[in-house]
Amino acid sequence: MLQSVIGRVRLIGMMEGVSYLLLLGFAYIWHNEIYVYYLGRAHGVLFILYCLSLLQALLTKKLTFKWCVGLFIAALLPFGPFVADRKLKDL
Repeated sequence: MLQSVIGRVRLIGMMEGVSYLLLLGFAYIWHNEIYVYYLGRAHGVLFILYCLSLLQALLTKKLTFKWCVGLFIAALLPFGPFVADRKLKDL
């Protein structure tokens, strides 16, 4: 999965989606500030890695600009990366 550009986008997208859900859970449900602090940092790093992997996929012409914009927008939604992964699996 890590050998292909699309595989990296999918893997990092899934990790970013899980970190986003964990962050939302700890921030809004349990109100635990220390977990939010560390999960927020981890999620931030994963989001930047996700954006960089999208840029790599765009520059190597594995994904179109339209796909990359759609995947970026999906990463902003709580379950977006999981829905996007199902569509990426077909590529």
